[in-house]
Amino acid sequence: MRPERFGERDPGERLTLPMFRRDLSVVVLGSGSKGNATWVGDHTTGVLIDCGLSTKQVLKRLDAVGLGHAPIDAVLVTHEHSDHVGGARVLCNRLRKREGRAVPFYMTAGTLRGTHPRSRPDAVEEIVPGEPFRVRHLAIDPFSIPHDVRDPVAFRVGLDGMWAGVLTDLGRPTALVRRKLATLAVAVLEFNHDTDRLLDGPYPWPLKQRIRSAHGHLSNDQAATLLSEALREGRHLRHIVLAHLSEENNTPDLAMARCRQTLTEHDMAGQVQVAVAEQATPLSPMTVSTTG
Repeated sequence: MRPERFGERDPGERLTLPMFRRDLSVVVLGSGSKGNATWVGDHTTGVLIDCGLSTKQVLKRLDAVGLGHAPIDAVLVTHEHSDHVGGARVLCNRLRKREGRAVPFYMTAGTLRGTHPRSRPDAVEEIVPGEPFRVRHLAIDPFSIPHDVRDPVAFRVGLDGMWAGVLTDLGRPTALVRRKLATLAVAVLEFNHDTDRLLDGPYPWPLKQRIRSAHGHLSNDQAATLLSEALREGRHLRHIVLAHLSEENNTPDLAMARCRQTLTEHDMAGQVQVAVAEQATPLSPMTVSTTG
């Protein structure tokens, strides 16, 4: 069964606004090389972007931030690396028991082929980058990013014209990523490594080359440049989470300083809340309100 599409509308176009206000919340449950998961939704509908954490940790961390009963109506998988999809099979089974029905896992055909059989869920809906769809009243916009896997995507999630997005695991900024970032009110953006620390660090040279490649991970400088270019196109941003930081090749202070410098250059330091995602603990929910 194909996902429900919402026509040929430009994903950057505002959706029809309701007669009342609704809130879109984002919770980064964990981010890093040991597991990634982010919940996005409102009080009636929600999606999980990636499931690299164990099912126990996903549910425990939602409960820890006061969202123990938050709906998970779909799981959106960015790519097949285990820190993004390793918990999919167990989570699929758990959600089926909890909801009394199969909860769809949306991923590209390439991601499905690349996912290890031990992790592969049995309730998969294949998606195509650039073809938006809906999960109930949430608009889902998958778009291509450069990474060293078969067919990776990032996701925007929209509610009544307000957009949140998770943009991690990409080796270089692209025009498409910049345009999508420019529309976001809440952005989870990769600040993976400090280049000097990576080059001077203990990793073997082939791994350093992979990380720095056009299909590896964004450095602090690359992420800051991408953010700066996006802010020239749109100033919707209210929350930014610096995500997927390397424990060996970066520090929260370095990433935060680079991000704040960029926001200051655009006179937005007082308008945007900045947080650094952690591997072991969830961040508090970030909420933006739609206008209605």
